[in-house]
Amino acid sequence: MRILFVCTGNICRSPTADGVARARIAALGLDWVIDSAGTGDWHAGESPDERATETAARRGYDLSPLRARAVDRADFDRFDHLIAMDASHERFLRRLAPGRSGGRVSRLMDWVDAPAERDVPDPYYGHDDGFERVLDQIEAGVDGLIARLAHPSG
Repeated sequence: MRILFVCTGNICRSPTADGVARARIAALGLDWVIDSAGTGDWHAGESPDERATETAARRGYDLSPLRARAVDRADFDRFDHLIAMDASHERFLRRLAPGRSGGRVSRLMDWVDAPAERDVPDPYYGHDDGFERVLDQIEAGVDGLIARLAHPSG
């Protein structure tokens, strides 16, 4: 299984999802490929936001090896699922999708049974506690994603 998480600049939400997914998948012994990207290249080559990194580290996730990059059309060949953090990212991916690849695009919260909201909000311009709330959502989304993809019939 190959999964790409996508947000705006690839410095907050998608690298957090990347780090959570890598940890969860490693703990389960699954051989999946996980990556993240942004809809733009403003932060290409940069480390994740310090607040995202610190929030994740408090829960045992290491985002330090991750570097921002922009999503590109080739990602539709490289990944089985492209997971958007919010509606704008989902629209971007569906427009970018070559041919019929758009069916592999979803929002992270689509993988959660009865989510309180479908979007993972951008914590970048808010207070530090926003990163905690976003991490709560991402953990739930990643857990739902893994449960449904690792055990599709159950």
